[in-house]
Amino acid sequence: KKKKKKKTFPFLSREKKKKAEGKKVDRFAMMTTTTTKKKKRCSSLRQNTIGVKKGISSSMTMLFAVALASLATRASAESTDDSGDAVAPFFGFMGAASALVFSCVGAAYGTAKSGVGIASMGVMRPELVMKSILPVVMAGVLGIYGLIIAVIISTNITPNGYTLFQGYAHLSSGLACGLSGLAAGMAIGIIGDAGVRANAQQPKLFVGMVLMLIFCEALALYGLIVGIILSSAGAATGGAA
Repeated sequence: KKKKKKKTFPFLSREKKKKAEGKKVDRFAMMTTTTTKKKKRCSSLRQNTIGVKKGISSSMTMLFAVALASLATRASAESTDDSGDAVAPFFGFMGAASALVFSCVGAAYGTAKSGVGIASMGVMRPELVMKSILPVVMAGVLGIYGLIIAVIISTNITPNGYTLFQGYAHLSSGLACGLSGLAAGMAIGIIGDAGVRANAQQPKLFVGMVLMLIFCEALALYGLIVGIILSSAGAATGGAA
């Protein structure tokens, strides 16, 4: 029996060759892409390391400059003859200014508020104007309290040997007197305005109005006492130093 020959198709072998060549080309392309990616990664890493090095060097130079500046300021501070703190007089002067300013603000408000009531009342009852002038006088005394504390503080401030403790003491003294005077002035103005108008209609309310004004004035007096104590404490430490 004759064996049957298998039919051969030569075009199939050509297609297989083309597929094999295509696979080789794809592998070569993949290898080239991977090598380019690796090169890009290496270049980016180099750039990052260069940037980090530059940042570290710049930060080191900044720290070195700050250290030199601090050493220079410390040397200049030690070379001066001032045994106290250079910033301390600022707090002392602020205490003197705040004592006078806040007390005068309270005195001005109390005078203006009660003066409006006296003026409106004097149109109908002019004979009671001098009797009702008491709130204006008591409001004006508040400015004197602030003036006393400001003079005491300013006389104790010295350019040499003035410490931060003294500055804080004088600042608290001025704030205690000034803010107490401001609160008392507001209270005197409101009570004086209403009390003067009520006194014109009912004269029996005059004694009650005077008592309320006295207790309002006591608030500023408390601030004056504490301010004197604090300023004297600062002066005592300055004399001991």
